[in-house]
Amino acid sequence: MPQSTAERRAAPVAAAPSKPVGATHRRPGLPWWRRLSRDRMLVLFALPGMLAVLLFQYVPLLGNVIAFKAYQPFLGIGESPWVGLENFRIIFNGDPAFLAALRNTLILTGLQALLVFPAPIVLALLLNSLFSDRIKRLVQNVLYLPHFLSWVIVVAVFQQMLGGSGLLNNFLRTHDMAALEIIGNPDVFHLLLTAQIIWKDTGWATIIFLAALSTVDPQLYEAAAVDGAGRLRQMWHITLPALKGVIILLFILRLGDSLSVGFEQIILQQAAVGRGVSEVLDTYVYNNGIVGGQWGVSAAVGLVKGVVGVILVLGANKVAHIFGEQGVYKS
Repeated sequence: MPQSTAERRAAPVAAAPSKPVGATHRRPGLPWWRRLSRDRMLVLFALPGMLAVLLFQYVPLLGNVIAFKAYQPFLGIGESPWVGLENFRIIFNGDPAFLAALRNTLILTGLQALLVFPAPIVLALLLNSLFSDRIKRLVQNVLYLPHFLSWVIVVAVFQQMLGGSGLLNNFLRTHDMAALEIIGNPDVFHLLLTAQIIWKDTGWATIIFLAALSTVDPQLYEAAAVDGAGRLRQMWHITLPALKGVIILLFILRLGDSLSVGFEQIILQQAAVGRGVSEVLDTYVYNNGIVGGQWGVSAAVGLVKGVVGVILVLGANKVAHIFGEQGVYKS
């Protein structure tokens, strides 16, 4: 008896063996050595980069062992005696110099979180609101330039602008006003460091946010405008949600370096204000390890700083997952 088309199609399906519920179908794959042979050209291209990362990023981690030794350069790491956690006591016993460095580091971390991190977001929103693409590209190029200047030049520029004989104070004296003491003033040193970072890196940091904004569909803005939404409401309901994932990702990554508030920038200006307000953990490690010869203590401080950064990243990523965000990596 001839079968209908639907019956002929359903027959093989009905004859197929049933699969247990919950069982996963795993497609047989090639052994790893066959995949390695198949992708050997890609592996050869990636090999120099992998060796460079291994040599310069992972092998130096072995040097952290001096945090548990009374390291003496003329003896070397192998011959230096073990001291256990003795080098970490300076942290837990509250050494005044270490506490001062920690306090200054936390102050700068807070200022950078409040002022430096949001600055490129605000600037990217302002640039995105410009109607002329030519003016937008011109402004972007001008804002990128300070990023390519070294900290030596940046500090010199601020000295020429805000120093005792700089442009600002010369202008004030010319108009019979009192000069301002900004460079070398310990009271405003933290704000000065923050202003220098904003001037140097804000323009460059807008690249990622502008790239994220370029993926927003323009029809969303057109639809919102038709519905009567103004520019602020469009920014609140369209632009900021488009940036939310990038903001969370960059903020979590920033937490990993939250205790690294700058070394070269601070060491260049430390002599002008003294170590009381300028000493941070990075300069403390340098001054005690390289200059003072306390290699073990400096290694212990640096190791604790790295561990704190890892804990902050893992904790922030977990919080992001709780609130439904992807974070740096999936759980």
